[in-house]
Amino acid sequence: MAKGPSYSVPFRRRREGKTDYRLRKKLIISKMPRLVVRKTGRNIIAQLVRATVIGDIVIASAHSHELRKRYGWLGSLNNLPAAYLTGLLCGLRAAAKGVEKAILDIGLHAPSKGAGVFAAMKGFVDAGVEVPHDENILPDESRIRGEHIAEYARMLESEDREKYSRMFSEYLARNMPPQKLPEHFEMVKEKILAEFKGRKE
Repeated sequence: MAKGPSYSVPFRRRREGKTDYRLRKKLIISKMPRLVVRKTGRNIIAQLVRATVIGDIVIASAHSHELRKRYGWLGSLNNLPAAYLTGLLCGLRAAAKGVEKAILDIGLHAPSKGAGVFAAMKGFVDAGVEVPHDENILPDESRIRGEHIAEYARMLESEDREKYSRMFSEYLARNMPPQKLPEHFEMVKEKILAEFKGRKE
């Protein structure tokens, strides 16, 4: 570790690789609530957060495990379709509370075109909350619906049944043929939208 009179120890969360304080400062100066999207090995988490002097206050949030418990989602909880649906759920909750605009906060996640964090943002925007972004960074609609997963599953089923059963074992254990993921996505999306139709707090 560097030493000397001019050396300054970084904040703990910066040392742990959890917070980019320079970016956080820019986001807070915007005075808009932050759409915080995080992806773990198993889940997607979306929160609308407002910074205050005493700390961040969560205005609305959604977790991908809610998709399975509340809406019957049978797909993976951390793929592109799940990210979109989680963002949509968070966005609808935020819109119901009168939020009209937010700014995206992806933390230390490296921004890459079509990433899950941008699928979540797309869902949030489709819920009716404005988030400044470049359209080119968003994943294709077909990938958001899970069509790439369905096509891969169809190819594997016809060419390598053993690999198909192994790769999609969790889907099949839930009686969810991955080939039907796009249709299932639309069904779950409609359930979420129906719950919030005409609702405003």
